[in-house]
Amino acid sequence: MTTSKHEEIAASLTRDILIGQYRCGERLPSERDLAARFESNRGAVREAMKKLEQLGLASVQPGGARVAPLHEASLDVIGHMLAMGDLPDEDLVDQILQVMQSLITLAAESAVRRASDEEMMEIRERVRAMLRPDHDRISHAQARFELMSAIMEASGNLVCRLIARGLLLQFAPRMVPLEGYVELNLDGHREYVQRLDIALGARDVDAVRVTLEALSNFNRESARQAFVAVKSSPLRGKVAAS
Repeated sequence: MTTSKHEEIAASLTRDILIGQYRCGERLPSERDLAARFESNRGAVREAMKKLEQLGLASVQPGGARVAPLHEASLDVIGHMLAMGDLPDEDLVDQILQVMQSLITLAAESAVRRASDEEMMEIRERVRAMLRPDHDRISHAQARFELMSAIMEASGNLVCRLIARGLLLQFAPRMVPLEGYVELNLDGHREYVQRLDIALGARDVDAVRVTLEALSNFNRESARQAFVAVKSSPLRGKVAAS
């Protein structure tokens, strides 16, 4: 896919801001300087600045653009942060997993309270699909996604669904370099899934919350171990080039 000039400029400036080359409150280069640096016209620079403003990384004023506080950025900046190196940042990945756990728990609690019997049956069918013994990494990930989608839909919480989807769309593609290093402890995972099925069947909000937290910790530990494995692998260079 061809990258337009304004996208090239925006991507470069985004990276510069995220690595700290331009700090919060600091003025970004002028349109003229950026046009010269990237051998482009000022129109492309203006479009790039609009993109930075949409991301919440810069505040564009008549006198120029300044770097905005990162904590005020759009949720879309997470994808850029995850793409900073050959591997996503381990701490950022863990933070995202924690937030995703909170969102799915919130949705599950709501679903337990408000879902119809038919909707609850659909959720439990998705839970049981995760217990299939023939899962590989791809099919297991798909089963997890389908379960999350069913819970989110039954929750009736649109805001929760939008945030979770926004995170997942940025998160999932950046985890590809780690996929081959994730060890699926299906026996351990199966135990938590079975507990979840029982808790959902009983519509036990507390049990659902505790089980999802335990399942999240299990997944976070799997991710941590994958980072350890890929960083110590002699194939690390190939990961960076992929």
